Order: sequence, then structure tokens, then C-alpha cells
Amino acid sequence: MSRILKIAFEEHFNGVGFENYSQSFVSQISADVAAELGRRLADFDDLRLQEMDAAGIDYVILSQTAPGVQVEKDLAVAIRRARENNDFVAQRIDRHPTRYGGFATLPMQDPKGAADELERVVKDRGFKGALVNGHTNGVYYDGADYNIFWERLQQLDVPFYLHPFDAYGPLYAYTGHPEMAGATWGWGVEAATHALRLMFGGVFDRFPNVKVILGHMGEGLPFQRWRFDSRFAAYPCGVVLERKPSEYIGTNIVVTTSGVCSPAALMGAIGEMGAEAVMFSVDYPYESASVAADFIEQAPMDDATRALVCYGNAKRLFKL
Repeated sequence: MSRILKIAFEEHFNGVGFENYSQSFVSQISADVAAELGRRLADFDDLRLQEMDAAGIDYVILSQTAPGVQVEKDLAVAIRRARENNDFVAQRIDRHPTRYGGFATLPMQDPKGAADELERVVKDRGFKGALVNGHTNGVYYDGADYNIFWERLQQLDVPFYLHPFDAYGPLYAYTGHPEMAGATWGWGVEAATHALRLMFGGVFDRFPNVKVILGHMGEGLPFQRWRFDSRFAAYPCGVVLERKPSEYIGTNIVVTTSGVCSPAALMGAIGEMGAEAVMFSVDYPYESASVAADFIEQAPMDDATRALVCYGNAKRLFKL
């Protein structure tokens, strides 16, 4: 039985010299699992393509695994290493241009520098947007300092994938429960909170064509749309938005299925936001491409909806 065509774009690699940035979470994984992840993150020509073919994934957009330069303290180093990372993956994409695209690594320590690097790789290297691993040393991107970045992103007409990582500093609620602070729970809360900061901070009112992508079925945000409207209306705390909160989730904020292979969650997200706001992805190599492919092919959708989720929406968003 042939696979359904798919496009995926939360698919990670690790650039040369970036291993040390990842030690904070790799150290929590057993040595053999970490070694296998490292092998897959470094591969561009063999296993990755084999697994794509087996899962029916025709095209992926590659992104540097977390946290990358978002934890770099030295601005000059962050700018240099982001550029090096982007050139590194561009060279790998050139070996398989019909199978791979690229998301930019950005030095968000410097909003203008990040905007300039994004423009460089979009215009010169054909990158499809950017994937940024959360806040940068505790700085979020809703402040006025980042207007120059969001304006440039909107001008370039490419999306911004907001990927999770650790909260800035330890949270008291996780004391004694390190299992909650990472990918199991804390990362999703962190990314969802950052996305809400962008929304309530007025980024989407100032730049209405900006598209932010959230993985992992939207980090839970699709399922709180009604409550956001209800409680924000009761407690606006002086914040004024041009639209209801729910109206940004599904338009400015769109989601992927990466790492959440639940038919019920998928149908709930589609029910909340519409079929054009939900897209397939895997979260390779942290999740299985074959498991994700089986899930999306067997989920209870009609053929037209499945085509949108598997490839149609991504094809439109990335102009493929």
C-alpha cells in the first residue's frame, strides 16, 4: 500500500560545534539513546532520507535542534555561529534540493541582526522562514525592540516557528519534579506562554500578516480558545486587542501535529481552528516518522482534509 504524500517541518539537525548547547537536556537521556539521537541529528544523506521515503514524506524543512544560539551569552558569537549554522545546513540542502528546505537559525539577542540574517538566507539561500528555540536568555519577542524583526519577517512573507525549550530559571512549581520541567510538560507551557505574550503584546495587531507556527498540536492553545475570550473579556487588565484572542489562533498562530499522534487531539484542533490551520510534522529524530505517518493516514478525516493537513497547507504557507 502506497503512502500519502507528506511535507514535514519540525525536523531537526545539529550543526557542527552545536553539541554543547544541547547538553542541558541531552544529559537527562541515557547514553545509548543520546548517541543514537546524535547520529540521526548529524545525518543528511542516508538514514533520514530512508525514513522519509518509508513514511511517504516527500519534503522536509530542516531546523537546528534546541536550544542553539538562544542560550549564547556573547552577542558576537551568537551572530557568527547563526550565520555559520545557516551556511552549514544550506550546503547539505544543496545535496538534496528536492527533498530539503531550511529554517534559519537566528541571533535573537539582536533584533536587527536577526532580521538581517533572516533576509540574507531567505533571499540568497532560499530558506523558508525561521525556527527559534524559545526566549533568548530570558528575553521574549513581544517588546517594541522586536518591531524591526517582525516588520522584516512580514515583508519577507515567511513564517516563524516558535519551538519550545526550558523556562528561564527554575520554576518553584517544578521543585522536586524535574520530569515536569522539560519536554513532558514545561516546554509546552513555555512555548504557549511565549505565543500568548506575542498575541497580548499586540504583535499581530502591529503586523497582521505575521504567521507563527507552534508544534505539538499548538502546545494546547487551540483547546483554550473559548476560555481566552471569556476570561480576557472579564479581566483585560488594560490590554486592548483589535480582535478576540480566539481569532488570532488559527490565523496568525497555526499549528503542527509534531509529537502528538492522537486522533482525538487532531480532530479537536481542526474543529477549533479549521482544517487550513493544522499541518503534519514529525519532530524527527525525537519522534518516529513511521508512527507519525501511520497516525495521520489513519486519522478519521475525509480525503480533502487529509490532503490539506498532510501537504496542502504547508505547500501554500511555504510557497512550494
